[in-house]
Amino acid sequence: MIVDIYVWIGFIAFILLLLVIDLGIFHRKSHEVKIKEALIWTGVWILLSLIFNYGVYIFMGKEKALEFLAGYLIEKSLSVDNLFVFIMLFSFFDVKPQYQHKVLFWGIIGALIMRAMFIFSGVVLIQKFHWIIYIFGAFLVFTGVKMVLQKDESVAPDKNPLVRLFKRLFPVSEKMHGDKFFVKLNAKTVATPLFIVLLVVEFTDLIFAVDSIPAILAISSDSFIIFTSNVFAILGLRALYFALSGITQMFHYLKYGLSAILVFVGAKMLIVDLYKIPIMYSLFTIMGILTLAIALSYIFPKKEVELESLKS
Repeated sequence: MIVDIYVWIGFIAFILLLLVIDLGIFHRKSHEVKIKEALIWTGVWILLSLIFNYGVYIFMGKEKALEFLAGYLIEKSLSVDNLFVFIMLFSFFDVKPQYQHKVLFWGIIGALIMRAMFIFSGVVLIQKFHWIIYIFGAFLVFTGVKMVLQKDESVAPDKNPLVRLFKRLFPVSEKMHGDKFFVKLNAKTVATPLFIVLLVVEFTDLIFAVDSIPAILAISSDSFIIFTSNVFAILGLRALYFALSGITQMFHYLKYGLSAILVFVGAKMLIVDLYKIPIMYSLFTIMGILTLAIALSYIFPKKEVELESLKS
């Protein structure tokens, strides 16, 4: 199904309007986002996603609606991994809570642009070179297995190649300057550590996109469905971060759930010419894996989490 160009324009205009309202009205002044506010915004983004999903069902049919929902769940669940990186990153640079929203906002703008490039490139490649789907599938299976085997790594921004290159080309101040990304010192424009944080956020999303885009390509080959489900998953990520930042360590089995999802969608791509798994079965499988991972995290909590809860 080819979506009319005016639908694309309308959707992009709608998203830009939401972003302007978000930053220009509700977050015009830097402030610490409390859990209550974060939960409200999380609910708003999820509600908007479901309303849009219903619109897809009405105008594009049940199959496309299921593809959107499955893609949304995959992107949302894989994006949770970003939250752990954000927490470590903000802690490493000692970014105050009131400045974190601005970093995540501009980080998401960059993420939307990068995701769009990945999505359209991936769809075109699969349409012109069908065998690419086997490479994507094998890569996802490999990534899923690697996710389970590798140990958690700490954030080391100074080792990031993008950060090292930027510091060679542009001067960086030694301390923060409020919520500013650039300031003038001695009549010379310099970047602040907050901009370095933004660079690492963008680089992190680029790495995660390499996993998540092939994963959603296993669900749908419709550029509109892939792009819109990505957009709604990413837009709600900031609010989800502030809502869950204090308890993300409790979902320690989620890592294994995400690994299982990647292996599943990778296998789905590898057998696509032998058997095409119905989208309904894919959706139930993804939801089942996520539910099981969350349930196991709750039933078998980490000992250190239990100790922390007792202390508080």
